[in-house]
Amino acid sequence: MDETMTLAGAGTLVLQWELTISRIIDAPREVVFKAWTDPEMLKKWWGPKEFTVPFATIDPHVGGKYLFDMRGPDGRDYWSTGVYQEITFPEKIVASDSFADADGNVMPASAYGLSADYPRYLMLTVTFDEIGGATMLTIKHSGTPAADNDNERPAWNQSLDKLEELLENQLAGRE
Repeated sequence: MDETMTLAGAGTLVLQWELTISRIIDAPREVVFKAWTDPEMLKKWWGPKEFTVPFATIDPHVGGKYLFDMRGPDGRDYWSTGVYQEITFPEKIVASDSFADADGNVMPASAYGLSADYPRYLMLTVTFDEIGGATMLTIKHSGTPAADNDNERPAWNQSLDKLEELLENQLAGRE
């Protein structure tokens, strides 16, 4: 899939490949949506197992930006940023997605040890569909090279495992 798209406030994205992950989360979609747009909630679940998020800012409106610091178990920081292209509460989030520095400047993926031909701008589309009190969460991450699938799919699934645990604890009054 080689398609070019211009992103507001971000640049040009060439869609080369798309990873899609769907999962039913046993929580109302308003709660799941909030977990994606509230920085304090996001810090508790974002990133693969053993990764933490010591810093997150989120300005969830069209043209607003996010900046996350995902810290690996070795203490290395991986910054990411993006610009919201579309946000419809509590149904959909569309944002650009890029590696960044701590100031939110877009950085090449090679700054984090990835290939120099890795695109600077990716696209993240998240939909939240209500299913009888639960939420069908669908993530589409577009633009990553197909070769990155072996790392990206498990990382997203580990993040979603953490999200499910957080929401289960919150809804049970344990968080």
